[in-house]
This record gives sequence, C-alpha cells and structure tokens, in this order.
Amino acid sequence: MPEHDSTSGSNDVTTLLKAQHERIRELFIEVINTKGDERKRHYHDLVRLLAVHETAEEEVVHPYARRHIEGGDDVVKARVSEEEKAKEVLAELEDLDPDSTEFLDKFATLHRDVVAHAEAEEREEFAHFDKAADRGTLQNLGRAVKAAEALAPTRPHPGTDTAVKNLAVAPVATVIDRTRDALRRVMGEH
Repeated sequence: MPEHDSTSGSNDVTTLLKAQHERIRELFIEVINTKGDERKRHYHDLVRLLAVHETAEEEVVHPYARRHIEGGDDVVKARVSEEEKAKEVLAELEDLDPDSTEFLDKFATLHRDVVAHAEAEEREEFAHFDKAADRGTLQNLGRAVKAAEALAPTRPHPGTDTAVKNLAVAPVATVIDRTRDALRRVMGEH
C-alpha cells in the first residue's frame, strides 16, 4: 500500500476515525491521571471530541454503512445503542465534580464502554469500508468528518473567554446539536 500523504489515504474516513479513536483513548487516560483544573480541561477536551466524533458518525458514517456494508442496519443499530448509553452517562457526569468518587466511578464505566464501542466500530463497520467504497468515496467521507470537527463550537459564548468555559456552559447535547447543524450545512442539506 502506498505511503499516505495529505492528499491521499490520510484523508480517508477510516484513517481519520481511527486517529480520533486513538486520541479519545489518550484523553481518557489524561483525565484519569490528572486532578483539579487539569482534569477538568482534559475532560472537556474529551467531551468535545466525543460529541464531534459521534455526530460525524451519525450524520456521515452510519448512513453510509447502512447502505453499503452487508448487515449494515444491524451493525449501525448496535453502534447507535452504544452511543446513546454513552450520551446518558455524559449527561450524568455534567453535574458531578470531576474529582469526586462518583465522577470517577461513572467515568471508569464510560471509559470501558467507549473503548469497547470504538473497537466494535473498527471491526464491524470501518473494516468493511475498503470493500464497499473506492478511494474517492472514502476521501469524500473523510472530508465530511473533518468538516464536522472543524465546525464544532469553540467560539466564545457571552460571558466566557475559553473553550473550556464554553463547554461548561454548553452541555453535551448543545455541542452535538451545533455540530450536526454545521455538518448538514456543509453537506448541502437544509
């Protein structure tokens, strides 16, 4: 296989999503290994990436998988169920002190579930994309995923001055909704 550069395979959807999965794993470890403000910062980075990643999958990846991989409906249904459970735990975590035992216990469960979810996506969904799509299609899907990431809300809201504070006043659902809306605009759906 040829080496990837910025104009070829490195922009394909599976490469991008696997790189995001790796960054998500790293952020989980950073949250676990830190405390106080540093933990809060890593946690908010993780929440933002999870929101952007899952929204891009819901809007771009899962619809493609449903239509183009064998058993796509069942595969996507299982992944969406896992994603919904993770969103519920994230909503519960929003109101907890990141240094509390309750937060750490729920966070450990989230960590385990998200890693298992990522592995299932890679094995049951992404692994079939090379057979279902040509390089151009994989790159187009990758561009849509990149657009979702680039368009995620990071600008200040009134009364805030950092991305961490933005996420503190914008719950997970808000980040997901804004990312979804931005992605739909980029993809030409109104």
